[in-house]
Amino acid sequence: MVALRDAPAGRGGRQNDASGCEGLPDRWRQLPLVVISHGRGGDFIGHHDTAETLADAGFIVAAISHPGDTVSDMSRSGDLSVMIERPIDIKRLIDFMVGVSPAASKIDPERISFFGFSRGGYTGLVLVGANADWANAITRCEGSSLHICDQLRNREFPAHPLAHDPRVKAVVIADPLTVFLTADSFAAIKVPVQLWGSERGGDGVSPESVAVVDKNLPTKHEYHVVPNSGHFAFLTPCPLGMAGRVPNCARMRRASSASPSIRS
Repeated sequence: MVALRDAPAGRGGRQNDASGCEGLPDRWRQLPLVVISHGRGGDFIGHHDTAETLADAGFIVAAISHPGDTVSDMSRSGDLSVMIERPIDIKRLIDFMVGVSPAASKIDPERISFFGFSRGGYTGLVLVGANADWANAITRCEGSSLHICDQLRNREFPAHPLAHDPRVKAVVIADPLTVFLTADSFAAIKVPVQLWGSERGGDGVSPESVAVVDKNLPTKHEYHVVPNSGHFAFLTPCPLGMAGRVPNCARMRRASSASPSIRS
């Protein structure tokens, strides 16, 4: 999904246009890009309200569905490879958007930012420098028969470092999954971070685990906790009439208080 408004409305409902921009440097005519990463079993429309709001404000917004970890294809959701490939997916999305997409000429490559929720939050933290501690995550697998836990216990760790992308200049992270991250994982993050947490957590994310990110980010950042909220409060609300007909829609309505695990 790519969201782009040709002429965002200005104050008072007036349409903004490019008149008076002649002679300005090209990058002053270009628009910032925001890329979006969904959580476990989500898809590219899970934050469409956020995307549309940003597009109305003058941003170009691009969102993808991470292969094997979507509502229509969970084939690799429980495999460690998904956690390795998610940041690569976003790097490729940025490559496409600034390279050959129809919007490429309109994008300012110096103003690229990111929004991610749950596993998407993990994706964004890695993208701007966080590094996983796979061995430490084994402690979360006690008594679990999940395939990803078998991989961790068998030390089937990735042979190569996780992918980072210096083109991303700022990130907004909502209720990130942090079971693969420790207090030392964030040392290389140098960009501005706006961190959001739910009050009750859920689906493998706890308020305490999000607070670890806040406590250990080395740069100045914002941290907000949404009162009386569960993990899925950050998803686009599901209309009541669709809850029983669309598989992921009921999940969008759910407020969960599950204990931390390797799920989300």
